Amino acid sequence: MRLFFREQALMIVIYILQLIVVTFIYWLDGPHNLMTSLYAVFLSSCLLGGYLIIRFLMNRSFYKRLETPLASMEEFTGDHPSSPLAESLQQLLKSQFSHYRSDLHNYQYKLEGHIQFINQWVHQMKTPVSVIHLMIQDEDDPRFTAIGDELDRLRKGLEMVLYTARLDTFERDFYVETLDLQTIVRSVTSSQKRLFIRKRVYPSFQFEGGLQVTSDEKWLSFVITQLITNAVRYTIEEGRKIYFHGYHRGNRTILEIRDEGVGIPASDLPRVFDPYFTGENGRNFPESTGMGLHLVKQICEKLGHQLELESTVNKGTTVRIVI
Repeated sequence: MRLFFREQALMIVIYILQLIVVTFIYWLDGPHNLMTSLYAVFLSSCLLGGYLIIRFLMNRSFYKRLETPLASMEEFTGDHPSSPLAESLQQLLKSQFSHYRSDLHNYQYKLEGHIQFINQWVHQMKTPVSVIHLMIQDEDDPRFTAIGDELDRLRKGLEMVLYTARLDTFERDFYVETLDLQTIVRSVTSSQKRLFIRKRVYPSFQFEGGLQVTSDEKWLSFVITQLITNAVRYTIEEGRKIYFHGYHRGNRTILEIRDEGVGIPASDLPRVFDPYFTGENGRNFPESTGMGLHLVKQICEKLGHQLELESTVNKGTTVRIVI
């Protein structure tokens, strides 16, 4: 209703001004014509009111649609306009929507092709990395040890690319099962033993009995791997520990990972989960990409797990996965 009156406001104002001018002219001609002019004003106003009522009734659904936000792009296609203007606009919207949907499908097809290419490329790159690792694993030369360390970094980078590409199609690669939390943590920690040895940092485990969780083993393992990588990377003093603590909090199961590293400045805490944000520590640690915690946050949300983070500069960081 308001939109209708806003659209017709200019015409009503012009009509009122016209009546005032015509009435004034009749008045100048003499007072004997005043009643005739007022009668003409009355008839003209009735005609205007009838026109506005008919026009509003013909376009009522049209104005209602314009004032009501669309819940989806498909909604406006079900309307049946009853006036030429509404019908023309409806046809225009349908045409625009058809072009939009066609472009969207084309971009989606290209994006899926790009993601498929990335997945294939990562799998192809993982093969030579594994072969090189097998070739040097029995060598004692320090140079081969350094090559092994770089291969670990390369493998983690490839894993991050792969999981980032799969994140948009998470529902297609998702399998829920009951897992033993301690077994998962120890398995992931064992796979990262080269990282612990290189940094001379040691894991410490404390788990309550019977910690069974419902999650996806592959995605949860990737999350824990990212948290371990961060914890070890930002622990600069040798001989420190990474503490893994599993316990119950009410009906929730908590996995707590605590390090004794450099910590995160309070000013950076609100943004640590933003993509590509490295903060103050990123200037001191060139390996920081700003994607680790962002991926962890995204995956935990899709798994239905909550994430808690606390940190104190020069004392360490604690991350809790609430399952």
